[in-house]
Amino acid sequence: MNRGFQVALAMFAVAGTTVSVATFQAGMQANSHMSGESHAEVRQSVIPTWPYPPDSPPSPPDNGRLYRVPGSTKEYRMNQVYADGAPDWFPEMHPQAPAPVLYGVPGKYFACGSCHLMNGAGKPDMQSLNGLPVAYMQQQLEDMKNDLRHTSMEEPGADHMILVSKAVSGPDAKAALEYFHSIGPIKWIRVVESRFVPKTILGEHSVSYPDPSGAVEPLGDRIVELPQSYERTLLRDPTSGFVAYVPPGSIAKGKVLVETGGNGRTVACIICHGVDLRGLNDNMPPIAGRSPTATARQIYDFKTGARHGKDSTMMKPLVEQLSDEEIVDIVAYLASRPQ
Repeated sequence: MNRGFQVALAMFAVAGTTVSVATFQAGMQANSHMSGESHAEVRQSVIPTWPYPPDSPPSPPDNGRLYRVPGSTKEYRMNQVYADGAPDWFPEMHPQAPAPVLYGVPGKYFACGSCHLMNGAGKPDMQSLNGLPVAYMQQQLEDMKNDLRHTSMEEPGADHMILVSKAVSGPDAKAALEYFHSIGPIKWIRVVESRFVPKTILGEHSVSYPDPSGAVEPLGDRIVELPQSYERTLLRDPTSGFVAYVPPGSIAKGKVLVETGGNGRTVACIICHGVDLRGLNDNMPPIAGRSPTATARQIYDFKTGARHGKDSTMMKPLVEQLSDEEIVDIVAYLASRPQ
């Protein structure tokens, strides 16, 4: 890239899109299943939109082509990849998957492995489930079912999961959660510190990819998470992960906040989630090595009160004073750690 162009870019701050909390609260209070009281203590004036991947236009019609991914002997057409069931490219790489993970229930909900992938790692618009405690995941389903877990702004994946929580039977949920719990640590995110990132285009299924022109833009105080391979991600390939671009210095600053609390800015995450950030018990899940986009979304949802289920009262006081920059730093460091 031309040095003069770099300097010109550096002179401009990224004016990231934000939504006012007042607007958010007004919308939530108008919604009968949300408690306006739960949002009364929000102190931040704006919520950045980068943690909330937008929905995408409908996928094009199936073209009849058979697709493959490296290392797999399976073949799927695109309409099979996006049917009710989940494409299982590598059945030998995971425990025996139960019916709700592989097939879902047609007419009620898609296969869990379709969105969260067969390895449970998911995408930035979805939560990673691999290795999470079963009791923790059961509580999240209960919170969604009882309208206690929402998102701070519209997010299609979360809306779909609320419908799933109301449709899935207890035995099917337990079988799926035990399956995802049984999957061990995964190296899924590569974290890169950079002042500039590729300009992106929103593709199918809320997945962004680099502009083919090679254009770049300043990163600013946000995180941009891109697939290692756009096509393989669309194919639900559980061996193709993501690259997370984070601001220079954010990992080191996040380490201080996570390990010490940053002189009272928050409480050290390691106290509840363990010195290795791999969780302590059924209520304190592992938080290392997972999507920084998804983790930031949870922090904001605790902060605004959109997520106000059973254990949210512990998290809200710990995050409500954090700035946008501090949230970026925390999730950048967490993503950089091994699961």
